[in-house]
Amino acid sequence: MSSAAESKRTTAAGPSVLIVGTGFGGVGTAIELKRAGFANFTILESASEPGGVWRENTYPGAACDIPSPLYSFSYEPNPHWPQRYSRQPDIHAYLKRVIAKYGLEPHIRYGTEVTGAAFDEARGKWRVETSGETYEADVFVPAVGQLSRPAWPDIPGRDTFEGTSFHSAQWDHDCDLRGKRVIVIGTGASAIQFVPTLQRQAGRLTIFQRTPPYIMAKHDTTYRRWQKWLFERVPPTQLLGRLRIFLLGEYAAYGMTRHPVLIKMFELRAAQLRHRYVKDPVLRKKITPSYPIGCKRILFTNDYLPALAQPNVTVSTDKIAEITPRGVRTADDVEHEADVLVYGTGFAATDFLGKLKVLGLGGRSLQDEWAGGARAYLGMTVPGFPNLFCVYGPNTNLGTNSIIYMIERQASYIRQAVEHLARPEVSYVDVRPEVEDRYDKEVQERLGHSVWSGCTSWYRQADGRVTTNWPGLVTEYDRRTRRFDAADYRMVSTP
Repeated sequence: MSSAAESKRTTAAGPSVLIVGTGFGGVGTAIELKRAGFANFTILESASEPGGVWRENTYPGAACDIPSPLYSFSYEPNPHWPQRYSRQPDIHAYLKRVIAKYGLEPHIRYGTEVTGAAFDEARGKWRVETSGETYEADVFVPAVGQLSRPAWPDIPGRDTFEGTSFHSAQWDHDCDLRGKRVIVIGTGASAIQFVPTLQRQAGRLTIFQRTPPYIMAKHDTTYRRWQKWLFERVPPTQLLGRLRIFLLGEYAAYGMTRHPVLIKMFELRAAQLRHRYVKDPVLRKKITPSYPIGCKRILFTNDYLPALAQPNVTVSTDKIAEITPRGVRTADDVEHEADVLVYGTGFAATDFLGKLKVLGLGGRSLQDEWAGGARAYLGMTVPGFPNLFCVYGPNTNLGTNSIIYMIERQASYIRQAVEHLARPEVSYVDVRPEVEDRYDKEVQERLGHSVWSGCTSWYRQADGRVTTNWPGLVTEYDRRTRRFDAADYRMVSTP
């Protein structure tokens, strides 16, 4: 699918498709295309192996907070998950097995970083620039995800620290933490997983918390041999487990988006856990959220709260003024010395395409179009950017439930678009501006009544616009993406 690639009009494999990323989004889209008989696709991956976020995040304790029977492709269940909440190595291995099973390896170009993409209106093709070769394709599918680019805090002096420092998504496994003075900045989904390990290794651990998260128990279990045997020989047993988890997620989503009173029970449960594990009333007050549950991401763990209560751990809510060569200076002019500084500050979730420059019709920049906040019809496509379909794009994140099924629905929708483009009279499809505008207004209006509008979080921009989350149930998104409606698009033919 290089610049010399054949036109879709002269290949039996159908329209050419260029996918960026080998996480669940890119892999899921590729499988959907291949299962439908469209083999003319290429996947570009900047790293040397596949995996996306599950390749990059190797910090201690890295695991999924969605049970594995649901956090997997619906058509590719895995009866051999070692435990209910699988860890990073097992999820990464699952992705690799799926890639091998569906024969995707020949389609992947490793070590290929995409730097820009521009749509050629005259020819109805995308021209994609990479760190090496230039590619052309009829359809461009960025599947780079929302949680793949580390977010570094804007703190003065960050480069002056003389000890070892790193982001949790770029863990330094050569760093010996035993007996060291360690400072952690951030208490999000990654931090609550690696902090217990740091507590056991560090001589002194100081955690700087800006906003306390809601902590829920993680009902994990190691699957026994007979359970795996049952999952493999009687697949409906695992399917029933998947359905139960899915329905619980839909219940929570209904509460978060329509009736918050329905999730008050989770708030009470979180309070019970704090009282059970944190006896110090001063510390317990520090880690008690002051916002409605669900407004920020709910975190699941069994060992974070007990770790905070250990004598070698200090939780600080003081505002950080600067990073110094020796540690962290807070606003009260106290310097907290450290040997190691770990940033658990999450990801640039609202920066959907990172530094990738994308130009559409008339040279319009997608970055400029999204300057006021990313938006896309069904979270996938933008007016003026024909044949471009994002996977896990704006407003498709879930406050609950598994993103994998959302990705499957998007992959199915993209496959239907490719089917339309396989017709000789259609060169490109471009979503109508009024369709996207009507959709965006509906989404934002609904999000304004959700729990996510009630606090500052990575779900929201500074102006209050929520660009990440889907405002309804997964079943609703399933229904709305089940059929590619040609009436929503301009169908254009080039000479």
